[in-house]
Amino acid sequence: MLLGTSLPAVAQGPTLTLDQALDSAFANNPELAAAQWDVGIAQGERQQAGMIPNPELSWEAEDTRRESRTTTMMLSQPLELGGKRGARIEVASRAQDAVNVDLERKRNGLRADVIAAFYGSFTAQQRLQLTQQSLQLAERGLSVAQGQINAGKSSPVEATRAQVQLSEVRLELRRAERDQANAFQQLAQVTGAPQAGFSRVEAPATPPPAIPPSPLLLGRLAETAEMRLARLKITEKEAALDLERARRIPNLTVSVGSQYSETDRERVNVVGLSMPIPLFDRNQGNVLAAARRADQAQDLRNAAELRLRSEIQSSLDQWATASTEVKAFNQVILPAAQSAVDTATRGFEMGKFNFLDVLDAQRTLIRARSQYIQAMADSTDAWVRIERIYGDTRALTP
Repeated sequence: MLLGTSLPAVAQGPTLTLDQALDSAFANNPELAAAQWDVGIAQGERQQAGMIPNPELSWEAEDTRRESRTTTMMLSQPLELGGKRGARIEVASRAQDAVNVDLERKRNGLRADVIAAFYGSFTAQQRLQLTQQSLQLAERGLSVAQGQINAGKSSPVEATRAQVQLSEVRLELRRAERDQANAFQQLAQVTGAPQAGFSRVEAPATPPPAIPPSPLLLGRLAETAEMRLARLKITEKEAALDLERARRIPNLTVSVGSQYSETDRERVNVVGLSMPIPLFDRNQGNVLAAARRADQAQDLRNAAELRLRSEIQSSLDQWATASTEVKAFNQVILPAAQSAVDTATRGFEMGKFNFLDVLDAQRTLIRARSQYIQAMADSTDAWVRIERIYGDTRALTP
């Protein structure tokens, strides 16, 4: 994505490459660092899900008088029935899988953010360089007009027109400088730095990949992190439904202990069984809620697929259109506009054209350069949208 015309040299200073920006982001981005802790959180929840209930030790006394008191010590162990422990483990395991895929999705999103910010900075840098070219062009126009006026070959109003255009370009230059500073700061933020420690970004060594064919992308939609995550969410919600169904079966508590009577001076063994009677609460509300969550997860998966298909198609259309525009600007429009400026300027110096022709040619070239930058930005934006869905598009092979 290089300009067809040569650009003036920029100030020397630290240069940031795309690979350096990606490495810095993956190492320092605080949001990704926070998301990575989810893996350990899910691991702990999976570990806890496999734990069996703790036994309970109890002691009680009947009668507070020492000579007639009866004391009982019991050890009780709840026994989970209905496969509750296995169902809990299944829910936690599916949640653990979902966390890993969600982390992959966030890494893809961060990669896309870095690429977008880097190319946004590169575009702002190019726009600034083009504005500097336009400033040189406007200054040349003013110089030519002033020379014609001094020679008595042109009206002083031509110098006024040239000065107006020069002032407009200077304003555009200040806006371009501000936009570059903002773009550099945004790039620094996404890479995890508080401020930009570089003064320019280096043009990528390799151009963006070729536009992938639509059938290839749509055929691999199911492999994307977002679709895999949506399917895992369905599995997780179905496992949660099985858990709530298992919780309808009450647990059995087995108790063993010893009882001592001070009156009889005798110790006896005590054995007990207890179980809640599911007369009113049969967990029916939680079962219903879990069933509806499973249905909701299915609809969310369908919505995600529909959204991604639309996003992919619109991105490919934008990518193709912008790429065609960039090619046209490089091969036809920019060279023709530059040639028109050169011709109009020479013709004005020779008295064949008036200065309005020069101004019109200059404005056409400046506008063409701006449109060319926008076409490059549109192409990059479409590429980044595909990268956000699939990750590195260079890994997509037919």
